[in-house]
Amino acid sequence: MPDETDELPAGGETRRHSRWAGLIGLTVSRWWKRATGTTAGRIVSTVAAVALTIAFLLVVTGIALALADGGVTATDDATVSITPEEQSTLSSVDGVEGPRLGATNERASEIRTHDGVAHASPVLIETGRLEAANGDPQTVRLVGVVPDDEPRTVAGLPTDRLEAGDTHYANGSYDGPRADRIVLSRTAADRLGASAGDELAVSQGPIESTEPSVTVTVTAVTEIEGGGSGVPVALVHASELQSLSGAADGELADRVVIWGEPDAARSAATDAYLDASVAVAGTTDPTALFEDGLAFATSVIALVVGVTICASFVATTMGMTVDEDRRMLAVLESIGIATRGRLAVIAISTGITTLVGSVVGVGLGAAAIAGVNAVAGMTVAPGAVAQFHPLFVPYGIAVALLSGLVAVPYPLAVAARTSVLAEVGR
Repeated sequence: MPDETDELPAGGETRRHSRWAGLIGLTVSRWWKRATGTTAGRIVSTVAAVALTIAFLLVVTGIALALADGGVTATDDATVSITPEEQSTLSSVDGVEGPRLGATNERASEIRTHDGVAHASPVLIETGRLEAANGDPQTVRLVGVVPDDEPRTVAGLPTDRLEAGDTHYANGSYDGPRADRIVLSRTAADRLGASAGDELAVSQGPIESTEPSVTVTVTAVTEIEGGGSGVPVALVHASELQSLSGAADGELADRVVIWGEPDAARSAATDAYLDASVAVAGTTDPTALFEDGLAFATSVIALVVGVTICASFVATTMGMTVDEDRRMLAVLESIGIATRGRLAVIAISTGITTLVGSVVGVGLGAAAIAGVNAVAGMTVAPGAVAQFHPLFVPYGIAVALLSGLVAVPYPLAVAARTSVLAEVGR
């Protein structure tokens, strides 16, 4: 039979749990009443500040992810994709354009000779302005490829709608006959008011041409595979786009894609570019942020700025709130609530405020990313310039809670200085 000393710890533990449950319930109830009452201004402003900070963080991170991943133009059904490493690449405009691979046409041709490789093509991405006969110039994302007779997909569009081969390349002389053909996404065709068989003029805009005028014929209008609806993108022959954009000097391209047996394709890619990044092509991958120096730096700066701003605002407003709540803290002390319990009330209130702000901020961030893409698509930046990933939800909440953790020492210090005798005297 157990004696009384055996039962006391259990009873003490039960009372302790009941006390903490009561404190948490009191804090949540009081926070809700303040948030919905006539004195809700300070809590609402704190929640709004956290939400806006998290939304800003997610937008910047989404832009960085799109920068690292390449957006819809990076969507293809290739087996392997070769992309440039930061330290071992060429760029047609150093410091303006991103890093690019050199000698891509020549090396893609060599890759096609490997056993187990079905096809290989350079992929060049440029922004151009196209104009239909009775329309205004529209900005379109042009993707240059070397097609073959097989149905393949680059930038979500079928390459077999273009003529097989790339005659304008002419073994590197770029003086062969031009095909002057283009495949439009549905969005691009709708903006241009064009359909199959129409002729489009390449404007002297973001793309600089050495020829007096360039006219291309629409061979097909198709939907983008794998999503990306709303993105104005088009396929053309790689060498023709290289000539138009100035990338012919050095045979530059953003990447080289390979179709075939995975092992053979990877081996051929490694042989062609010893210092490049060789990976199986896929969908949006948040780890791409860590592989792109500029995107990673951008996201880290946004994180530091977001935590700093959010923590500063939470610390200031919660400190002011605690200063107004000294009488409540004195009452808790007078009824026997220890200092640890009173400080827990402040910490829980701060945590609730930042948590609510983070949830609102994630929603605002998703809406803001959609808005940024919509505005960009209607102006000078076709396609998605920012991406939202499901991991952004826990990321935004974690950043807000981290900011609250950084901020909470200040309101706790204010609360710790509260004296029941001083408050009674007031």
